[in-house]
Amino acid sequence: MNGSLRGNRVAREWDEAVESWVDFVRCGKDYYRDELNNPAAFRLIGSVRGRVVLDLACGEGYNTRILAREGARVVGVDFSKKMIEFARREEAREKLGIRYFVSDAANLEEFSNNHFDAVTCFMSLQDVEDYEGAISEVARVLKDGGRFVFSVPHPCFEVIVEEGNRISATARYFGAARYPIHWRMERLLKPFETTSFHRTLTDYSAALFKSKLLILRLVEPRPTRKGLQKHPPLREVLLRPQSVVIESMKIK
Repeated sequence: MNGSLRGNRVAREWDEAVESWVDFVRCGKDYYRDELNNPAAFRLIGSVRGRVVLDLACGEGYNTRILAREGARVVGVDFSKKMIEFARREEAREKLGIRYFVSDAANLEEFSNNHFDAVTCFMSLQDVEDYEGAISEVARVLKDGGRFVFSVPHPCFEVIVEEGNRISATARYFGAARYPIHWRMERLLKPFETTSFHRTLTDYSAALFKSKLLILRLVEPRPTRKGLQKHPPLREVLLRPQSVVIESMKIK
């Protein structure tokens, strides 16, 4: 994010949401992650055994731990101090060798150039205001030929909230927008609110191109068969995509 992490409104929102979010993710309540987005993203990521991987905007570390269990040497960073605290507590319980940092995605000063074999960012880049700066930093810390795999809500089908009005992105797609996300599902311990940023696919593509990250594959995830059987709300994703996963590679 632009400016200091201290006083960052978006980071504070996630700090305040941490207990609800940790319960949501760790207790199997985030079935869009488990039965839709993760299967598609990890297919693109492929084998990470022996690889040095940065999990950008890692939250409380759920997917970071998956990468570590699959044999990667993983670093996780997030702008929420509270999320990193929970991630470190879990690392102390299940020692996977993960290092966690509270860090600005657009200023990864802890890491040298050409350091990582891969960078991942799972359904989080839409929460980073300076996404172009973040993508530039990803390119800097990646080795030549290294891959950046990230997922975001599908910008064609987001519901953007402006001045209290819900506007479908199909009716107002072009143009960036900052808008609130109201987390009100019954499966949450308590409701909370965060901030998201709508961008077009062209915006993401242009930022990748500017940083010499070549798009290799783009996938619009479909739910797993198990997910459809267990969680009927996932059936709506059979009609239109909820997210998009992009694999890119650093070129010289």
